[in-house]
Amino acid sequence: MPYSRYRWVIVAAGGLMGCVAIGAMFSLPVFLRSIARDTGWSMTGISAAMTLAFIAMAFGSMAWGSLSDRIGTRAVVMAGAVLLPASVALASRAPSLPVFQLVFGLAVGGSTAAVFAPMMACVTGWFDTHRSLAVSLVSAGMGMAPMTMSPLAAWLVSAHGWRTSMLVIAALAAVVMIPASLLVRRAPMLEVAQPAPVEAPAAMSVAGALRSPQFIILLLTNFFCCATHSGPIFHTVSYAVTCGIPLIAAVSIYSVEGLAGMGGRIVFGLLGDRLGAKRMLVAGLLVQALGALGYYFVHTLDGFYAVATLFGFIYAGVMPLYPVIARENFPLRMIGTVIGGCAMAGSLGMATGPVAGGLIVDTFGSYGGLYLGSAVLGLGAFLIATMFRPFPKDRTEAVAA
Repeated sequence: MPYSRYRWVIVAAGGLMGCVAIGAMFSLPVFLRSIARDTGWSMTGISAAMTLAFIAMAFGSMAWGSLSDRIGTRAVVMAGAVLLPASVALASRAPSLPVFQLVFGLAVGGSTAAVFAPMMACVTGWFDTHRSLAVSLVSAGMGMAPMTMSPLAAWLVSAHGWRTSMLVIAALAAVVMIPASLLVRRAPMLEVAQPAPVEAPAAMSVAGALRSPQFIILLLTNFFCCATHSGPIFHTVSYAVTCGIPLIAAVSIYSVEGLAGMGGRIVFGLLGDRLGAKRMLVAGLLVQALGALGYYFVHTLDGFYAVATLFGFIYAGVMPLYPVIARENFPLRMIGTVIGGCAMAGSLGMATGPVAGGLIVDTFGSYGGLYLGSAVLGLGAFLIATMFRPFPKDRTEAVAA
């Protein structure tokens, strides 16, 4: 079919926009110490901007995802492609900490949400086969940010300061994201009437979907999963610097984590198609908890590299499985809302790490408690995921008939 080839263009566009959008948002951990040194703002206060960004991304994911179900994905991601660069540019001019927190937190986080959930929902609609792999490839594009945008941000801030560096990141985001958003198309399955797949109850209402145990368990799992890795992702660069590792080398830990995550996304995508997305999710969540704990015991660059390889491989690998499980259990016509809801829970989980780590280091001068707490949260995610049960086949088949 003609669209069978174009669906890979959708994957490429989603991965490219995701890489730049996530990279722009996650430039803040790289700029963290430079901002604090130049402005005198506290680490906790600057980290709070990232927390606000995740909160805005959380509620924005639900809103943008629902809107994409109504007006289509392209209009939504085009809006994000314009708003994100503008928001980053405004944040670079912030005259005070409260202004920086509001602009970076609300505007950058909210506009990033216009890319993630809508593109994930769009891709699941383009694929009946190789769905886990396709979603994982989009996620892999997003995972390129630590290997591309983060080193760029580190180089820029070392040479030009954080304000100029943010302006450059904003310009790059506009140049890349706006043209890429024009490539997005509506899933062909939504253009013509087709029988519902046996795994998605066609008669389910949106309200019924949001009240279902399956949706609630997905939300809780995603929240605890993201709360597990948010602190280690955001604070490991700063933690490594406190261990005596230079900034450029510390940022390379982030890049190693991202490179391992690329492999994790591909491997989990392939295994998810073969063994089942839920089975891979449960196994991955258990290993993720152990990986978070590993950071507690390392203090050298080699040790950071080893833990980052395992941790990045696992946490990046499990994340694309949530949209796949959602698509297997909910109708395509509401998948933007469902995936947006899952992304909302994940973003709220991500919001816990930056401020918690900032409070820990400001209070105790050590990140140890952060990594211990992350491991406990990871075990919680694993236990909740084991409770997920797909919709009964007999009910689904009756509705689809």
